[in-house]
Amino acid sequence: MGGEGLTYAIWPASMQIKYPSWIGDLVMTLSRIGFSFCLGVASLGLTPSAIAREAGAETAPDAGSADARLRALYEAETEWRHQEFHLVKDDNRWVQGNRYPSETVETQGERLAYWQDVLRQLDAIALDQLSAEEQINAAVFRQMIWEKVNSLEYKTYEAPFNSDTFFWGGLNPRTGFSSAARYRDYLGRMQDIPRYFDENIANMRAGLARGYTVPRVGIEGRDDTIEAYTVTGEDNPFYDAFRDMPDSIPKKDQVAMRTEALELIEAVVAPAYRALLRFMREDYMPRARTSIDAHALPDGKRFYRDQIRLYTTLDLTAEEIHQIGLKEVARIDADMKATMKATGFAGTFPEFLAFMRTDPQFYAKTPRELLSYAAYVTKKMDGKLKDSFSFLPRYRFTIRPVPDAIAPIYTSGRGGLESCLFNTYDLSSRPLYNLTALALHECIPGHSFQAAVALEAPDRPEFRKDIYFSGYGEGWGLYTEWLGTKLGMYETPYEEFGRQTFEMWRAVRLVIDTGIHSKGWSRQKAIDYLASHTALAERDVETEVDRYISWPAQALAYKLGEMSIRKLRTKAEAELGTAFDQRPFHDAYLALGAVPLPVMESQMEQFIATEKAKLARNE
Repeated sequence: MGGEGLTYAIWPASMQIKYPSWIGDLVMTLSRIGFSFCLGVASLGLTPSAIAREAGAETAPDAGSADARLRALYEAETEWRHQEFHLVKDDNRWVQGNRYPSETVETQGERLAYWQDVLRQLDAIALDQLSAEEQINAAVFRQMIWEKVNSLEYKTYEAPFNSDTFFWGGLNPRTGFSSAARYRDYLGRMQDIPRYFDENIANMRAGLARGYTVPRVGIEGRDDTIEAYTVTGEDNPFYDAFRDMPDSIPKKDQVAMRTEALELIEAVVAPAYRALLRFMREDYMPRARTSIDAHALPDGKRFYRDQIRLYTTLDLTAEEIHQIGLKEVARIDADMKATMKATGFAGTFPEFLAFMRTDPQFYAKTPRELLSYAAYVTKKMDGKLKDSFSFLPRYRFTIRPVPDAIAPIYTSGRGGLESCLFNTYDLSSRPLYNLTALALHECIPGHSFQAAVALEAPDRPEFRKDIYFSGYGEGWGLYTEWLGTKLGMYETPYEEFGRQTFEMWRAVRLVIDTGIHSKGWSRQKAIDYLASHTALAERDVETEVDRYISWPAQALAYKLGEMSIRKLRTKAEAELGTAFDQRPFHDAYLALGAVPLPVMESQMEQFIATEKAKLARNE
């Protein structure tokens, strides 16, 4: 079984999970009789939650205690939300059921009232009387509910898309389903599309009436993403899920469901998308606002301030973030120029950027070549996981090209639990020297890996299993790009320059986003600033700036989150010295699950203190 030695995968002690002694005895026995292998707890059929049960469950709190009141509150909210949004449990994950949620203004008002009442009940619980774990749950729950209340108060549902993400996109899955029940739910959702679209269109009309719209410049061409769904027959992307159905579904049922799918595409799905396309081109886009800054929206200054808090989970002003960005840009700029010299390039920095954008050696000739390069990077990282993590999840992702229907306006790549997407459209805009950083961020040990770890996380409340905070998640993605420098992942100075370009890209966002939304920057000024500081292709530069215009503050979370993680790692290295081990550090971070950055920082500070105390006891 290989000669790497025994690795005993555990979750960090700070998560309060005690492993029964028989696991350690078994491991040592196997080791003594000659086994040498990498043992994950999950490979024994023991998830962290199962181990916790084996070790003995925590005594239930008194019904009137603060812990009990908090649990009753978030458990009731979770059950209500799953019913309200028609979610069903599938393979330990919550997925959309046989219809989409209601989007009517009446429903939005009812949700607002419900979540406002939840906040009032939460305020009535004495936080200092909560146990340590429930204090974490309370902080996560408060941020989650506040975000929902805040968004509904601003009626953000009146602009239910931006340059990057659309309410009409992603309704058809990237792959098929594992059971007949999930296919039947999918057919039910196809039947529900006209109602769902009509309600969103009604909300968008209300937004038009009060001047609350996505900026027109940020959505040019996004209507093209609707076209692929307006055709009938098997060419409609909604049929893709039916091409390869599992053998567990009887053949006659497969035939019946394929027939029903084609009928729904012709009579329901395609007509609904055609109606949406007409609305977008004839009504919405001609009337969308021409201003680009969030301050131009109703109550825009307060809105942008709240968006910063929503996406970063930090109490920072736009000016503070702008200044942080300027300092990071200056620092990374010096690193990039040093790397340029390491390549032997004799020209100026602008000339080097032009060289990196145009030289054929940096670009794939076929989509397969680009996907193969990405696959090589992820497989190379596979071999280094044991040096970076103790706990290795079982779930595996696949690599796919971005679907043709959205590729022209889609980002270079995006990762999730099921798959990692890489954009093979317009290969002359997809430099290979960026792919190592991109694959680390989106796939492994970035988002796909992170999502797989979450499936086997320690037991925590249901509401924390399907939550996402950009600062925590995207900060990790950017951190893993930097981690690649510690693992020998960047094989040439050009690849290192590609990583630095990606880091600069995230630092520049801090300057551009705040510049556009609080300082009156024009779109062209933002484009020029991004292009002059990075080797991103022109297509990516424009796509990214349009994203910042139409999605205020979201892009701020990446760099601020990464800076928090690296600050804590630096502290751990300084205080633990040669005893610092990045594996438990990474395990502790991922075992937290998505949390606001202040919660992450306090928990990682506790991890460092615990590790330091262990050293003191062993001296």
